[in-house]
Amino acid sequence: MQETLTHSVNRKRETMYHRMYSKIVKKIKKYDTIVIARHVGADPDALGSSLGLKEIILNTFPNKQVYVIGHPASKFKYLGVPTKFKEEWYENALLIVTDTPDKKRVDGVDANRFKESIKIDHHPFIEKFCTIEWIDDTRTSASEMILELVKHTKLKINKEAASKLYIGLVADSNRFLFCYTTPKTFELVSWLIKTTKIDITKLYETLYLRPLKELRFQGYVETHLEVTENGVASIKITDEILQEYNVDPATAGNIVNNLNYIEEILVWVSFSEDKINNTIRGSIRSRGPIINEVASKFGGGGHIFASGVRLKNFEEASTMIEALDTVCKEYQN
Repeated sequence: MQETLTHSVNRKRETMYHRMYSKIVKKIKKYDTIVIARHVGADPDALGSSLGLKEIILNTFPNKQVYVIGHPASKFKYLGVPTKFKEEWYENALLIVTDTPDKKRVDGVDANRFKESIKIDHHPFIEKFCTIEWIDDTRTSASEMILELVKHTKLKINKEAASKLYIGLVADSNRFLFCYTTPKTFELVSWLIKTTKIDITKLYETLYLRPLKELRFQGYVETHLEVTENGVASIKITDEILQEYNVDPATAGNIVNNLNYIEEILVWVSFSEDKINNTIRGSIRSRGPIINEVASKFGGGGHIFASGVRLKNFEEASTMIEALDTVCKEYQN
């Protein structure tokens, strides 16, 4: 009986997904101009999903005009360079937003000014701001969702798009280590490699190759970590330190991903000063306690084990560390 019920639920879910794929492709067909946006402070998944989708649309519909917008991310420039947005696109373009749960984090445009829009996102739901919204917070990445969209429709993928989507998926799943990785993830990746023959060895080198200055900076981070009684590791990185090691705030945020699997640590967070934008950028990770609820209280958000935030000053960062410590204490109890 239980097996029959599960099969029925899965079948209904698949039917729902296929209806969503059809809606998305129908809108893409309708518009000659398509603008693709992603979240501020773009990471490999935001870039891989948006730039990969651009390649897929152009590969399927060569006569369409497709633009990916947003601020450049120098660390990930190998994925592609965004286009400067034009006001006229508000009137005649379809907007597609990838990897972004809320309107305020869309980089470069006002989503409300487009006649029609699509959201493809794997974060927990925050708010509806697009005409069509495909949200699934059980997925590793927005890149995985786009990969599935292609597999189940007549959209055509090529090596260029496949490479971008693979990098986005691998980065957001931390090489398939995070709990969001499922059998479906591996099925899609297997299909991608068989279909496009991408060289994943070279892609890993592209994603993880880094300059010596970053290694030295990581040494600084690991040496100066402070750990609370309940297992919150934190570091506050001033602009002076960034200048000393010749790295940017984004690099400081990415270093936090290297602090997995330390016995005394349950939650780890880096706060780095961003002088250009007059903010403190925080990147938070967890191997148990739920952290996105804390992040949302400070104006941030994300996944239950991986979140981000932008604060006014380091005093706010200290308050957030205390809140995370309370969560860790409750988790242990």
